[in-house]
Amino acid sequence: MSWFESFVLGLVQGLTEFLPISSSAHLRLTAAFASWHDPGAAFTAITQIGTEAAVLIYFRKDIARIISAWFRSLTNSSMRSDHDAQMGWLVIIGSIPIGVLGVTFKDQIEGPFRDLRLIATTLIVLGIVLGIADRLAARDETGGKHRAIKERKSLKELGVRDGLIFGFCQAMALVPGVSRSGATISGGLLMGYTREAAARYSFLLAIPAVLASGVFELKDAGEGHVSWGPTIFATVIAFAVGYAVIAWFMKFITTKSFMPFVIYRVLLGILLFVLIGMGVLSPHAGESAG
Repeated sequence: MSWFESFVLGLVQGLTEFLPISSSAHLRLTAAFASWHDPGAAFTAITQIGTEAAVLIYFRKDIARIISAWFRSLTNSSMRSDHDAQMGWLVIIGSIPIGVLGVTFKDQIEGPFRDLRLIATTLIVLGIVLGIADRLAARDETGGKHRAIKERKSLKELGVRDGLIFGFCQAMALVPGVSRSGATISGGLLMGYTREAAARYSFLLAIPAVLASGVFELKDAGEGHVSWGPTIFATVIAFAVGYAVIAWFMKFITTKSFMPFVIYRVLLGILLFVLIGMGVLSPHAGESAG
């Protein structure tokens, strides 16, 4: 991998990690369209450490408060009803599904799941799900001629059941094209949470999963055509760009709909199927050398 490729892929990772359009799919597609080697699951997981570092800094006050309350709750029973302490446990519980499934399906994640036809399918299907969830949220928030405004849930109402559902939604992102934020936000909206609450828990829930995945893949970094230098460079780029995207996205979702992302996902999925059907793009483009 050249330094230019690592710069572009780091930029793509930072731009797409927090948007509901799938960063892993876009890394795969960028390489395929540019006729580069597939950067691989290890490169993707490690560059995500950069974007998660951006999450740690952006939500540093929330994270410090949650960690502090969680540790105090271990020895102080009165702290166990504290919302921040409960959030600590809920993040742990919600991380179990992706941890178990990630290890179980490791070979598939690094192989068959990177087929562009599967990515096209997941882009479209999850896009439609996100669109439905967004419409339901908008209906509750605005009401209608014959419908009163319905108050949506905040994170203070999050319990073990919903935490696990969020976790299973996040685990769906093991398949490129699904999108970690897209799946968890869609799940949150369908369970009745506000856009802001679903997005915030999505970002917090991703921290242990992404960091663990990145550390786990460190042993495979530097193998094949991807060396350590470009991987670290791409990770730094992803961090800088990712921080800016988080700040923008958290403001965007308070007043705007997810429909632009829904339309983009569906059109990109259709374009992929057309290009593959016409023989312009191979469903395994770049894989052989990746």
